[in-house]
Amino acid sequence: MQQKSTNTVWHHATVTRDSREQLNEHKSVILWFTGLSGAGKSTLANAVEALLYESGKHTYVLDGDNVRQGLCGDLSFSEQDRVENIRRIGEVAKLFVDAGMLTLSAFISPFKADRLAVRNLVATDSFIEIYCRCDLSVCEERDVKGLYKKARAGEIAEFTGISSPYEEPEHAELVVDTDKKPLQECAQQVVDYLMEKGII
Repeated sequence: MQQKSTNTVWHHATVTRDSREQLNEHKSVILWFTGLSGAGKSTLANAVEALLYESGKHTYVLDGDNVRQGLCGDLSFSEQDRVENIRRIGEVAKLFVDAGMLTLSAFISPFKADRLAVRNLVATDSFIEIYCRCDLSVCEERDVKGLYKKARAGEIAEFTGISSPYEEPEHAELVVDTDKKPLQECAQQVVDYLMEKGII
């Protein structure tokens, strides 16, 4: 990205991320849920947030559809705009991490390069890629929004999994088989991982 803002200097806050983490009594990270449309990313992210919230953790879910209502409402679904969509979300998620939050981001984010770019925005241990693995046929059966039907009919161009590729994560920190396990088991798998790594 070409920096167009000039004469700006990063302001270091008086209250640091470390201070916020100490106050919250947990670390702050980005939990990046990626997968096909219908794989259960938002559903899982919200189920994980509910478990974390119940135990007193500070959380926020950044949802793909919600973000496109405002922050990214000016973007289409062209490849170029998808890249920009993820770039913006990465920057927002980075701010939330600095604020001491467990930040759950639920986006298809089909391209490896875009996910890597977000990973590189934060410290190595601050980004956890969670691949919501779900067979395309199951995603199409669910078709919660009726998008696959439209994509198959040629009404939606550049649709991930149909007319646009989804590049599966090769080194995700966590793979959750959302087509094989019940929701609560999937959510607990994520929470167990956070506990195992000493994040919560």
